[in-house]
Amino acid sequence: MATTSMVQAQDLAALEAAAKAEGMLTTIALPHSWCGYGDVIAGFKAKYPEIEVNELNPDAGSADELEAVRANKGNTGPQAPDVLDVGLSFGPQAKEEGLLQPYKVSTWDEIPDAVKDDEGYWYGDYYGVMSFMVNKDLIDTTPTDWSDLLKPEYAGSVALAGDPRASNQAILAVLAAGMAEGGAAGKDAGEKGLEYFKKMNEAGNFVPVIGKAGTLAQGATPITIMWDYNALAARDTLNGNPPVEVVVPKSGVLAGVYVQGISAFAPHPNAAKLWMEYLYSDEGQSLWLKGYCHPARFNAMAAADKIPAELLEALPPAESYEAAYFPTLDEQAGNKEAVVGGWDAVVGANVQ
Repeated sequence: MATTSMVQAQDLAALEAAAKAEGMLTTIALPHSWCGYGDVIAGFKAKYPEIEVNELNPDAGSADELEAVRANKGNTGPQAPDVLDVGLSFGPQAKEEGLLQPYKVSTWDEIPDAVKDDEGYWYGDYYGVMSFMVNKDLIDTTPTDWSDLLKPEYAGSVALAGDPRASNQAILAVLAAGMAEGGAAGKDAGEKGLEYFKKMNEAGNFVPVIGKAGTLAQGATPITIMWDYNALAARDTLNGNPPVEVVVPKSGVLAGVYVQGISAFAPHPNAAKLWMEYLYSDEGQSLWLKGYCHPARFNAMAAADKIPAELLEALPPAESYEAAYFPTLDEQAGNKEAVVGGWDAVVGANVQ
């Protein structure tokens, strides 16, 4: 059975048979609106109807995913996740703790070296940039940069799309804000980002509610800071009710990479490997692109003319990504330590 080596055609057939015998795949923290995961899961189910996809806690954050693996060590029941999709900085942490098992998909060579573990414990899947999602029924003047969000006209309007003590998306939003405040990527920007959100909270602009499409539409979080692909998918879902504008800020343009990994204690290890093969296939990568994410194999697939023109045309203008900054693992780790450790003491807003 394939483990850390390339999966050949005959091995893939054996992997499929073993996965079908297991009959189940347990995922965690995969909202259907995130990066097109609804279509991805539906595609996997259609291709492998013998395998039930058991979806746990779709709204969980990266830290919650690691905790689920720790808490279910030795548990072969439906509460033990087989696969993880976490922020880049959580991949090395999970490997160090022994929470992952290695596996290299058959398209391994087309995943950029900068976003994968040499031994195959974790590997980048997709990326986007931090953006503002704006309810245009409630916000007349669309903010175009981080400094705008501190203005009085946005009182009671601005929310993060996660708890900055646990959510990778929210932790990196603080980093982006800190970079816009002049901080160097890493601990410095994390600390400046905390001061930025402290000012926003004291000004009465910050809303301590986890923002999503529903809260934006209800008016609870008229401006929500989130990855562009989540915001664009939410815009499509709301379909003009209310009208939504998605803006990439002028400064602090932060790119975020998410990574996949298989739990070291996966009850269904073959189904987990087959899931990975699907995610990194041309079909799986194209479905992420359809969900407005840039998949890990984007450049290789583009060079091979494998990307449908209509998917490319649906993406935001390329200029929005020109200033994108990809923080290193060390910078993300420094920021994460500052934000998770300092949010309560500096900002003091209990996001939930």
